[in-house]
Amino acid sequence: MDLKTVMEELESLGTERTKKRYLSNGAHEPLFGVATGAMKPIARKIKKNQQLAEELYATGNYDAMYFAGIIADPQVMTEEDFNRWMESAYFYMISDYVVAVTLSETDIAQEVADKWIASGEELKMSAGWSCYCWLLGSRPDDEFNSDKLSSMLDQVMKTIHEAPERTKSSMNNFIYTVAISYVPLHEKAVEVAKRIGPVEMKKDKKKSTILHASEKIQKDLDRGSLGFKRKYVRC
Repeated sequence: MDLKTVMEELESLGTERTKKRYLSNGAHEPLFGVATGAMKPIARKIKKNQQLAEELYATGNYDAMYFAGIIADPQVMTEEDFNRWMESAYFYMISDYVVAVTLSETDIAQEVADKWIASGEELKMSAGWSCYCWLLGSRPDDEFNSDKLSSMLDQVMKTIHEAPERTKSSMNNFIYTVAISYVPLHEKAVEVAKRIGPVEMKKDKKKSTILHASEKIQKDLDRGSLGFKRKYVRC
């Protein structure tokens, strides 16, 4: 399938209801409003196609950019490629659910995520913390340095309340993911969540969201989810 054909198929799957929801979350035109689940049949036909993924991402159409992440081949992407994608990631559903997810399937994931976290730029920081969440939630515990993750928990505890708004959400999710998916630091993550307490995430023209890592952790512990790992990261 070529770019024109994929764009036509995506457009045919768009709905006004989904489009309005995406727009309310920060997307902007152009977009069709395609539910992510509706993309799966097209993805099964294409599988991985990095050239097509690059063409789709370059359109600036939100649905095309999201679909690009589904069919991208992370193993052929370089740090420069991911940085280029990040530059075009204009809101969190692209930075955290397209770029960070794709990065998490590479061997350079932690190296690149570390740089984004240290960047001081809201969406890069958010993507960096989110990438660690995707990694911790899918890879074996022994692939990570416990001391490094412990230091990252300390960093979150000291800085989350003053962090950029979207970054707060990803940092909060990092605490939760360590507590549930990285057993060696479960107890520390639980303690950090308690010490941080509720985190207010302010939103433009919307009511603030209050993030409660402790409550979310406890709910999943009650379900017996300690040690949970995903089989797949991308759709």
